[in-house]
Amino acid sequence: MYHIGIDLGGTNIVAGVVDDNYKILAKADCKTAVPRPETDICDSMASVAKKAAEKAGITMDQVDCIGIGVPGAVNPKTGVVEYSANLFFHNWEIVKMMEERLDNEIIIENDANAAAYGEYLAGAAKGAKNAIAITIGTGVGAGIIINGKIYSGSNYAGAEMGHMVIVFDGKECACGRKGCFETYASATGLIAMTKEAILGERPDFSYMLKLCSGDINKVSGITAFRAMKDGDSMGKAVVDKFISYLACGITNAINIFQPDVLCIGGGVSREGETLLAPLRTIIEQERYTKHNDKQTQICVASLGNDAGIIGAAFLHKN
Repeated sequence: MYHIGIDLGGTNIVAGVVDDNYKILAKADCKTAVPRPETDICDSMASVAKKAAEKAGITMDQVDCIGIGVPGAVNPKTGVVEYSANLFFHNWEIVKMMEERLDNEIIIENDANAAAYGEYLAGAAKGAKNAIAITIGTGVGAGIIINGKIYSGSNYAGAEMGHMVIVFDGKECACGRKGCFETYASATGLIAMTKEAILGERPDFSYMLKLCSGDINKVSGITAFRAMKDGDSMGKAVVDKFISYLACGITNAINIFQPDVLCIGGGVSREGETLLAPLRTIIEQERYTKHNDKQTQICVASLGNDAGIIGAAFLHKN
């Protein structure tokens, strides 16, 4: 049999047909184009699922089940998306609506949890018993696998690591708290730090600003890394500060869960060992289990955007 995983994002909807060996056979996508009604979003998801099946050369009758990764507070038991800030929905009966459209079993899960499950099944955390996957993007997404199962807490809203405080009374987060991990260690936080550094060192002398053709609005999550690699001291200072915040949050996660593997995804993770080597150095100094023989392996997530598709496709195994 075949399985379909749907990754419902704030920008794109992507569906993939996956075989029993976790190989994606075909994908189809469309723009999410929010805000729009729940019925329209469901129509789009059903359409891309059918297109993916057609591209894979199979019929929908050959699809065992369909999983959907959705951002927000997702209740797999009731089939309801209780709240999704990115999609502007409350109490969305997504499973009922999708079953009506596709006449198949539909399972839903938080998108970060689905991505973590994908990495556990077929990616950087394959073979681990306990794992954490952290995605550094607009915010900080996280998924936790304990004993091979997705951990989502008693109310299906667990693993929101982006909203643990790492700087007491720090910068205000979109969630309403101050000093949240994602405020400092997300790509958004890194961009903000880079801009602050540019403005603080006189923009007309800033090498980082030159990399952006003199337009501060073109600063990205890799600007400081590029400057550092070119020998710019301010770029290095920004990268060091960002990595220190990232290390703080990751050390907290390791001290609490002690996973076999913690993998990092998102655009910044493409920096590879430039990011991981100094990150590991800080964590080795700060972790509670300095003297244990077994330590958490810290690595880059390997599946990229496919993690959410593969994880969603196999939610029936969770």
